[in-house]
Amino acid sequence: MATSKNVNLERLYRETGWSLRQFAQEVNRLGTERGTPLKYREPSVHQWLNGHMPKEPVRPLVLEALSRRLGRPVTPAQAGFPAPAPDGTGAGPSTVDNVLDLSSQDMDPSRRAVLGAGMYSAALAVPRFSDLAGRVGEEAKPGRTVRIGPSDVAAVRMMTEKIADILDELGGGHARPMAAAFLVNTVTPYLRATATEKVRKDMLSAASDLVYLTGWMAMYERAHGLGQRYYTEALKLAGEAEDHITYCRTLRGMSLQASNLGHGTRALHLADSAAEASPKAGPRLRAFLAGQQAHAAAMTGDRTTALARLRETESALSKADSRRDAVGGYDTSAYYFHVSHVLYENKDLPGSIHAMRESLKAQPHRQRQGRVHSNGVLARRQFELGHLDAACATWHEFLDDYAEISTARGDEHFAAMRRSIAPYRRAGAVRDLAQRARDIALAKGVGR
Repeated sequence: MATSKNVNLERLYRETGWSLRQFAQEVNRLGTERGTPLKYREPSVHQWLNGHMPKEPVRPLVLEALSRRLGRPVTPAQAGFPAPAPDGTGAGPSTVDNVLDLSSQDMDPSRRAVLGAGMYSAALAVPRFSDLAGRVGEEAKPGRTVRIGPSDVAAVRMMTEKIADILDELGGGHARPMAAAFLVNTVTPYLRATATEKVRKDMLSAASDLVYLTGWMAMYERAHGLGQRYYTEALKLAGEAEDHITYCRTLRGMSLQASNLGHGTRALHLADSAAEASPKAGPRLRAFLAGQQAHAAAMTGDRTTALARLRETESALSKADSRRDAVGGYDTSAYYFHVSHVLYENKDLPGSIHAMRESLKAQPHRQRQGRVHSNGVLARRQFELGHLDAACATWHEFLDDYAEISTARGDEHFAAMRRSIAPYRRAGAVRDLAQRARDIALAKGVGR
């Protein structure tokens, strides 16, 4: 039986400006990104355009390829694909179900690698705060035998702070499995328990904070698809709790993730959305949001806006009280970190290096994971400037902390360091550093 041409998909394809080969290559690349390599070629794309439906697991990759290229979400209907099959109940899973599913897989070492290979979507549609508020009655109905009160909310918030401390001191490789287990064993049952309206919203807010932190750790560990899924659920929980602060903080985290992956326009859109969604932000939160706006604006080449946002950040931070939140906090160190990124995007490499040094000076001593990343960035920029001895000295400081924690971001800096110094192995500073790196690699089981 003859198939009808997929005019919707063909229209989108023509809008991309791709050749058939480029379309196939992009779908294959996303398959590799997801952990399922593909080998599609021009004839397959030609068949899709002529009405042959891609295999069901491949359809999300086709949609994501189109979304990234066009810079907007592309739905199955817009591409001429059937809607995904329902779960059998006539309704999709609830936010609590989604959090339970994510964290259950994340706490299982045998499934974590597959889960972490999930695909990041650069064109994900973000739910608006106004669309989420008031959905709590639909998502987490009371009536279960367990009843929770203010002390249970306090316990979740305290545990979140403790996990944040472990993250700072030992790295996300140790902290994230703990967060996932706590979400499974304690938090999701609390979200389904009987409670007063106030306690239920407070618990949703506390859960949102922890889910945001878990997403941030996944992002930091380079499991970007997983981090994005956690962030999305954190947005929903914050909206249901009518918690503007955590909603905006999570949007800002999503902007940071987009900037880490090089999606400058997307990062700016998310950072601006976060600022717009928080009209009553206090000075520290305002600084937190404006700093990310500055970085994202610089990525898009808008130097004037980036510098203006930095001035807003500095002004807001000067008005903030002395208390810094354990989760999503912002301080002088974070401000100089943003200054460094803005200057780097503006091609001021020496200024960027100076600002990163200032960021490290202001960093609390216990934030070992933060130092690993900052020293890794600083050393790479010093090396880029041609200051080999200075870079080696900074890399030694990086190794002081890296040897003691579990962090995929640190692993990335470690690999970059070894690649950078390889051609200079005869230099005295490099010989010492290379030998120390070999010893650490053997102890940690990373690299070769």
